[in-house]
Amino acid sequence: MKGDRHAVLTVDGKQFKLPIQSPTIGPDTIDIRRLYGEAKCFTFDPGYTSTASCESKITYIDGEAGELLYRGYPVEQLAEHSSFLEVCYLLLYGELPSAKQLEDFECRVTNHTMVHDQMNYFFRGFRRDAHPMAIITGVMGAMSAFYHDSTDISDPKQREIASIRMIAKLPTIVAMAYKYSNGQPFIYPKNELNYAANFLRMCFKVPPQQYKVSPSVSKALDRIFILHADHEQNASTSTVRLAGSSGANPFACIAAGIACLWGPAHGGANEAALLMLREIGTVDRIPEFIKRAKDPNDSFRLMGFGHRVYKNFDPRASIMKQSADEILDEIGSENKPALLVARELERIALEDDYFRSRRLYPNVDFYSGIILDAIGFPTEMFTPIFALSRTVGWISQWKEMIADPAMRIGRPRQMYVGESHRRYVPVAERPG
Repeated sequence: MKGDRHAVLTVDGKQFKLPIQSPTIGPDTIDIRRLYGEAKCFTFDPGYTSTASCESKITYIDGEAGELLYRGYPVEQLAEHSSFLEVCYLLLYGELPSAKQLEDFECRVTNHTMVHDQMNYFFRGFRRDAHPMAIITGVMGAMSAFYHDSTDISDPKQREIASIRMIAKLPTIVAMAYKYSNGQPFIYPKNELNYAANFLRMCFKVPPQQYKVSPSVSKALDRIFILHADHEQNASTSTVRLAGSSGANPFACIAAGIACLWGPAHGGANEAALLMLREIGTVDRIPEFIKRAKDPNDSFRLMGFGHRVYKNFDPRASIMKQSADEILDEIGSENKPALLVARELERIALEDDYFRSRRLYPNVDFYSGIILDAIGFPTEMFTPIFALSRTVGWISQWKEMIADPAMRIGRPRQMYVGESHRRYVPVAERPG
């Protein structure tokens, strides 16, 4: 707090002083923790869009400037020069690792990529046509039954082991969900491969054939992981923190985050963007859909354009666009109509004054969906891959919350608008 600054709130003629706190960067915050005790009133903020629920040192977003920082580092620099596991270390521990620290961290993650063998039987309880998100939500929640030696949140060592286990095992679990859905046998991890390459191999290798991971595809997927690793107090992260505030074990908390991410307004955006491209179908139909997007009386809107937080260009999108161009040049988009539509739609939107004036630029979901489709993932795998990417962010936020001495169990208030006191009437005396 800088000096003795405060805001004054007047309620029924009585004034209340509320401290103003200044973060490292970003807007000042009015501290209302004592408001109910002193003024006997709450604030009303549906969606909590004007409410800070915690202090955090992990991620900073400036939506107007189009800026995203992980521990102070611009995400563009990390995506260009770093690796996903190095970013994991940064998010978890607050600093970039030395070469020795990174080697040790990679080794610890690599040694935990296998899942308990009994999990193979657990998968059989799901229908073959179950959505992969349903499967990984259930399996993540079940990890507390398989790894109960790392569920004591009061033990720092157990918290650390649980964190490493989740980062290491979720690629294996997501790949198993993918294999289970298409009837293929599970592929075990191969620890000499890097994080992204190992995941690709577990998804696409089949026993009768060799599978060689393309370096450019592996790099593109690693960038997707980095760019989705954390995004401040979004819905799923807030869900993880709220679940964790009750003292729930870490596996249950991350399972709650995965379930929240499943919502189409959150983690399903890249899937929705690709489905839109397929609906457009061919390049010659783009003007028709552009016209519909501009029509205020038409419910159609371009998916993957604009962002709730970023009022300028999504800083993650420029990196994703570079990766998308590289992948499409290597794989070719001639036989993928949706990708041809995407390139032309992107060109039109970036040049059209209607979209430019409204800052409706392609966002990270638009490009990540294109890349994942080009790699060969079906749309139902897009959100599980998002969950895989975001797990380290959820864990970092959970660990930060557990260590915060100011942490209290989450208990949002409400503005009750239902019936006031009523007298119970016996059923025989009720009319009708």
